[in-house]
Parts: sequence; C-alpha cells; structure tokens
Amino acid sequence: MKTLIKKKITISDKDNLILLCDKKSKLSDFNLSKQELEYIKKEQKDNKEIIAINQYSRHIFIILPKKEKDPNKHAENCRLIGDILAGKLKDMKSSLIIDVKENQTEAMQIAEGMALSNYTFIKHKAEGNANKLETIYMCKNSNKKNLTELQNIVDAVYLTRDLINEPFSHLTAKDLATAAIKSGKKYGIKTTVFNKKKIESLKMGGLLAVNKGSIDEPTFTIMEWNPSKAKNKNPIVLVGKGIVYDTGGLSLKPTANSMDLMKIDMGGAGTVIGAMQAIASNNLPYHVIGLAPATDNRPSGNAYAPGDVITMHDGTTVEVLNTDAEGRLILADALSFAKKYNPELVIDLATLTGAAVAAIGHYGFVSMHDGAIKDHAKLKEIGDKVHERLAEFPFWSDYDELIKSDIADIKNLGGPYGGAITAGKFLAHFADYPFIHIDLPGVYSKSKYGYRGKGATGMGVRLLYQFIKNKV
Repeated sequence: MKTLIKKKITISDKDNLILLCDKKSKLSDFNLSKQELEYIKKEQKDNKEIIAINQYSRHIFIILPKKEKDPNKHAENCRLIGDILAGKLKDMKSSLIIDVKENQTEAMQIAEGMALSNYTFIKHKAEGNANKLETIYMCKNSNKKNLTELQNIVDAVYLTRDLINEPFSHLTAKDLATAAIKSGKKYGIKTTVFNKKKIESLKMGGLLAVNKGSIDEPTFTIMEWNPSKAKNKNPIVLVGKGIVYDTGGLSLKPTANSMDLMKIDMGGAGTVIGAMQAIASNNLPYHVIGLAPATDNRPSGNAYAPGDVITMHDGTTVEVLNTDAEGRLILADALSFAKKYNPELVIDLATLTGAAVAAIGHYGFVSMHDGAIKDHAKLKEIGDKVHERLAEFPFWSDYDELIKSDIADIKNLGGPYGGAITAGKFLAHFADYPFIHIDLPGVYSKSKYGYRGKGATGMGVRLLYQFIKNKV
C-alpha cells in the first residue's frame, strides 16, 4: 500500500495530531483539557520526547526531540521518532503533523521516518495485514515542493523494497527488466533491455557464464535519464548487480542462513532501479544512466565450473575458482560496457561479499574507490546525513597481486583474507574512469531496523538520490 504525504490547511477535532513542540510552545489552541496540559508539563520535566494523549475521538502526540550537537544524529533521531509514531498510528487512517515550533526540517524528517516505517510486504499472504495508515498530512506552512520530493523518494524506496522482498518464483531476470521498463515508462526514463542474443553479440562472457546453469535467459537493462538542460557534460553511471537468485552454482551454498535469503542478491540492481525512479520523478538536472545485468546462478549439467576460463566483454580472460563469486563476473561486463559512455563517474552497487557483512553487519555499506577521491568524500558525507553510512576499506595496490592468475589474466577469487577488497579490485580491473565500489550488506535486515523495517530496507536509494541532487 502506498503511503501518501499531503498538505492540509484545516484542522478537524477528529484529526490525529502530532504536535512538534518545544517547552515554550503554546498548546492552548488544540482543545486540550487542563488536566491534559498539566500532564504534558509533568512529562516535559522528565524530558520525554513523545507524550501521548488518548482522547475519545483522536490521538494527540506531543513531540519534543532531544537536542543533539551532531545535526546528522539529530536528523536520524527525528526519523526514528517517526518510526515510533508510525507504530502507534498503524491502525489509524491518517495523522496530521503540526509544526508548532516552526521547524520544517524536523517535521519533514519525522514524516520521512513515518512514511518509510509504514511499508509492509504482504503480497503473498492470504490474510496479510497492511498498516491502515494511508495518509500523513502536513500542516499549512509546509512547502509543497518539499512534500512532492519526499513522496517521490518514499515511493522509490518502496519500489526497491518490493523488488528485493520478491521471491525468485516471482522475479526472474526478465521480471526485473520488466519492473525497470514499467518505472521508466511512468517517469520518462529511456529504458532498453538486451536479450540473450544481444548479450551474446556483445560477448559479455561473465554474464553468459553465470547464466549457463539456468533455464531462464539473462537480461541487461539500461535506464537513461537525460534531461534537456543537464548540468553534467558526461553521464554518471550506476551499475547494480542483478543476481535474482544465487545457489552458488556448482560451488553450492549451504541452505541455512545463506541460500534461503539469496532472493536478495539482486539488491544492487533493485537499488539502482529505485534510485533512477527517484531521480527522474523529481526531475533532477543530471544525466544519469543505470545498468542492471541480471540472471540467476544455478547448478546444472551445463553450468560453468571451478577451473574454467572465460573471456569477458572487454577481452580479459578470467580463471573461475569459485562459481559463488559470480556477482563480480556480471558486474565486470557492465563496467566495461560503461566505457562507451565516457562517464564522469561510475558507482557500482552489489550484495557482493560475506566479508562485508562480517565486517560491519547490516548497518551500512562497505566502500572503496579509485580515482574518485572528491566524489567518494561527498558520498560519504551524504551517507552520514541520510544515515546510510559508508565504511571505507583500503584499496592499496598490494591487493592487486591477490587476483593474479597462473593461467588467465586474473582470477575471480582473491583468497581467504580481505575478501571484500579483492572483490573490489577485481571490478576495478574493468574500470578506466573515476570509480566507486559499494558492497551492500545493509539492503536486508533479519530483524526490525528502525524505520527501515524487517526484510528489505531500501537503503541506498536515498543515498544515491541525495548524492546526485547535491552534485557540484
């Protein structure tokens, strides 16, 4: 169910109210009894951030966000307040946020947390219970442009969550491409999908090798947003790993705590599709291209095998030591394909390594960069602001030695140590432009993670959107 964010001019005595206040705010205009006002004062003295008043016809929440010296921490706290409020209002149809203290930034952050928290994925449940909260109203001094922007971002995050939550039985490589086409058609994104024959003509050996064990054909999706007055001469390219299901291939994964979650291995492609929608729906004045190579990775009599040597799109030969290191193979073809655009910057996003998950958990992303110092610093700054943070790993040249092969140009496995870094080094081999690699442990959480919920988090969409919006 879509969560709507709208402006409302008038206040009804039946509206559920969220009053954003400080201790000096006058609340006498909101039909509160003397007893309720005294209760609010008492709770304020105890520094409560959320004070709940349950009236017969409505709920009223007095919100007093605690002061934080770090503005990023304060912003995240406001979004988390929104998450708590969404939980309390999930059985109500609507709520109205009134900015009594006249701090629109805080009001928008609370609304953002509420809207993102309100997401549910119940498509396959006969008796699924979607949250009843349909509309978050903002008070009359809200900026309509800001509300529209937030609505579009939330919709894009929902799309990414839907794609990542969808099981492989309902999301093949072709289905993923269809989702990109549908989004592109709605928001004016030029979308092209290469079929297997076209992929073969382009000699994308990595994507074709991974697909050999599948009965479903691969796809290669190109989404292009190129507004007439784009600020950048050369495009920014976003590349997302689209392994719609990963068994590990002949290097078979264990089922428990591994293969059972491998529907999420297209998280990079899902994030790119969502980010492209956010960028286009808000009409950002930047030329951006999204690439999503996609297939499943399964074992069969014809599957590629450990020890094979394959030839990539750019002619590089790769010794395959582990068929479960497949994501880097399909990304490598996309990264070499991206050279045709002469890009200003390329960012790839992938659920690439268990090493990244082991290092930082699901709380953010692991990143590396080559020739993109300023852009990476800006991306890291944006990550702190939206609380989709980057943990930067070293990208020293020493690691290059670990992917050298005795029988091919390079190998797809670097050894038991520094796995996230050597995976990034493998990808960097195919990039001759400013390049940022992002490993995505944060796209899925097994337990509720604030307003990101349980399951697909949609993390990465807001990061990419705000990075491109603030590109200089």
